[in-house]
Amino acid sequence: MKTLKDLFLAQLADMYDAEQRIVKALPKLAKAATCTHLRDAFLSHLRETEGHVKKLEQVFQSFDEKPQAVKCPATVGLLEEGDQIASEFKGSPAINAALISAAQKVEHYEMASYGCLHAWAELLANAEAAALLEEILAQERAANAALKDLALTRSNKEALGEAGSRLSSKDEELTEETQHGKGRNKPCSAARSR
Repeated sequence: MKTLKDLFLAQLADMYDAEQRIVKALPKLAKAATCTHLRDAFLSHLRETEGHVKKLEQVFQSFDEKPQAVKCPATVGLLEEGDQIASEFKGSPAINAALISAAQKVEHYEMASYGCLHAWAELLANAEAAALLEEILAQERAANAALKDLALTRSNKEALGEAGSRLSSKDEELTEETQHGKGRNKPCSAARSR
């Protein structure tokens, strides 16, 4: 008969695989971003995610288990979708909004998973595991909030350029440079409706 501990360890192995895959995916997302703020957010979260892998290893150890990864089909699918969206919107004013959308889907999956794992660790009376999982969950929530902020203040407005909104001359220059690969180190431009 399967127990809550069995469920916990199975889902922990799932997230251990997910985090390792995300470590490999974040540099690609950062490279695809044309906004320095978004690129920096991806690279910052990469460092956190590398820490998540180590924290998950500690969680396994707190249960006297050897860390093991079991393929996470949900993360595989979400990351494949992210690759596809980056390819489809490359050179588009909507590229950064598209990347944020893909990244937020991953963050929401992680928040749901870590929320469950944290609750189960508490039920299993493992305070060390619960504390580590709560730290990861807080970082995932913060990463999601940062992405949401970038979307609302920058990238979604920039994406309007594709719908024929009028850009300021400065924004038009930035968008044109971005499309020709010259604007890779510039901050996000924000499209303005008139």
